Amino acid sequence: MPRIALLQMCSGIDPDANGRTIVDALARAKADGAEMLFTPEMSNLIDRDRRRASARVVEEGDDPVLAMCRDAAAREGIWLALGSIAVARGDGRFANRAFVIDPTGAIAARYDKLHMFDVDLSTGESWRESNAYAPGEVLGIAEGTPLGRLGLAICYDIRFPALFEELGRKRCDAIAIPAAFTVPTGRDHWHVLQRARAIEASAFVFSAAQVGRHEDGRETYGHSLVIDPWGQVLLDMGEAGPGLGLVDIDLGRIAEVRAQLPSLANRRAIPK
Repeated sequence: MPRIALLQMCSGIDPDANGRTIVDALARAKADGAEMLFTPEMSNLIDRDRRRASARVVEEGDDPVLAMCRDAAAREGIWLALGSIAVARGDGRFANRAFVIDPTGAIAARYDKLHMFDVDLSTGESWRESNAYAPGEVLGIAEGTPLGRLGLAICYDIRFPALFEELGRKRCDAIAIPAAFTVPTGRDHWHVLQRARAIEASAFVFSAAQVGRHEDGRETYGHSLVIDPWGQVLLDMGEAGPGLGLVDIDLGRIAEVRAQLPSLANRRAIPK
């Protein structure tokens, strides 16, 4: 029964400070007996000032936060699902990229966010992720983690069921959905969407989240979650602030739920 840790963050505009927060959390998680740590979307940098942020966004091989995290994972001997970081692609655009890092510090999987958050909310908030970021083109799946086969998604991806249907078809045992959810959408949609995705895929869902008011002025919803394949919430870290949450995972629940409700086995192609 692996123990899993979630880091709820309030990332700021200084990547080094954000990296130190993750490194400290890895040490604390390991000391508390965790085998794996999940962090939120944009763990390395949250800055809506794109001109200022662009000076701190570098290519993957040069990213200091990724290097810090790989070194720390190897030092502590723990898996890390680095929710996502902003990386330069070399073509003038950025990628919102997730990484899974194994206990040797090696990168076990990568995933670039597929769906860009381009919305206008009734609160007056307007977001155009595609102005700076390019969408990904392939699935992200990590094999051999303490949770088995781990599927990767990022934040706004949660609103596109076809992605999770495919991860379910790939028989993922768990899915990471790190996020920096806005407060208005979080209050109305966060829990129901997360539970639905766990139920649809008959898989555990791990959703480390950003929380609170950030240095750049934005506000995020928090409520980092762990949900079992039946849709039951095992951990909800609320919106009080950053912190480290721990939960012990009964992997036997996956087979139990898939035997009771074999929706993955019974699925048919939808007629056109």
